[in-house]
Amino acid sequence: MKVDRLVSIIMTLLEKERIGAQALADAFEVSPRTIYRDIEAINMAGIPVRSRPGVGGGFEIMPAYKLDKKVFSTADLSAILLGLSGLSNVVRGDELVNTLAKVKSLIPAEKTKDIEEKANQICIDVSPWAGNKSVQPYLEIIRTALQDHKLLCFEYTAHHGNKTVRTVEPYQLILKGSHWYFQGYCHIRNAYRLFRLSRMSELQMKQETFIPREFPKPILDFTEIVETMQTEIKIRIHKSVLDRVLEYCTYDHFVPDNDEYYIVNFPFIENDYYYDILLGFGDKCECLEPLHIRTAIKGKIQDMAALYDHVGVE
Repeated sequence: MKVDRLVSIIMTLLEKERIGAQALADAFEVSPRTIYRDIEAINMAGIPVRSRPGVGGGFEIMPAYKLDKKVFSTADLSAILLGLSGLSNVVRGDELVNTLAKVKSLIPAEKTKDIEEKANQICIDVSPWAGNKSVQPYLEIIRTALQDHKLLCFEYTAHHGNKTVRTVEPYQLILKGSHWYFQGYCHIRNAYRLFRLSRMSELQMKQETFIPREFPKPILDFTEIVETMQTEIKIRIHKSVLDRVLEYCTYDHFVPDNDEYYIVNFPFIENDYYYDILLGFGDKCECLEPLHIRTAIKGKIQDMAALYDHVGVE
């Protein structure tokens, strides 16, 4: 894991006066090119590392720069521990344990209790309550492929159930909302694509490697686009689904309708996803207006009912 290697390189540079790129590469079992990228990342993080050429040369932290336990405030160390603890639900193995141990070694003894209390005030757990059990092992496979620059092959189910077999160069893992995605260059589409892990099956990491490309960052914020597409419809809901409706709009959209019901100005886009949301509330939700959406929902309910008009297959 890169963060573990970066922390370990910093610790090594603090302990040694100077060390060469090849020695670091051998110690961490990576290429010298990777070490140079890591040193650049460390410099960008604000820790000045310089390189001395010639015999006895190598990398060293500038003598004027001192990293000691006082550099980090209680809030700094709490934030680092919080972030690393959140990763524990995604990253397995000794690498994260080692990183946590090294960060905790920076905590002065008199601040240990205070910092751990603050870090424990927030819990980040990205693992699902239930659902697709393949997502967690897929995260491990993709993470390994990202590190080793190996191609991934899998079957992908897109909209309307269309299935294709993809070969992809992986570049980035993304947690958006409550779903995991990864961005990669698809050899079938000859373009970058964002894939949702829950829609993947038969994932395999191939032995074939690839030369990394410069990849664009995916667009993850569609707020403005969605807002231009959305309209508000009026629905009447029973209080028993109030908590679920609050996932899609705020309290200021609700008006009480006696003790049992609410009238809600519900944000809506006319596509299958939003119709499915309303249908998912069952008989605890009624679309009042506009008429054409109310009629469309009625048609979908009739189509569903028709499935049960005949005797099921034994």
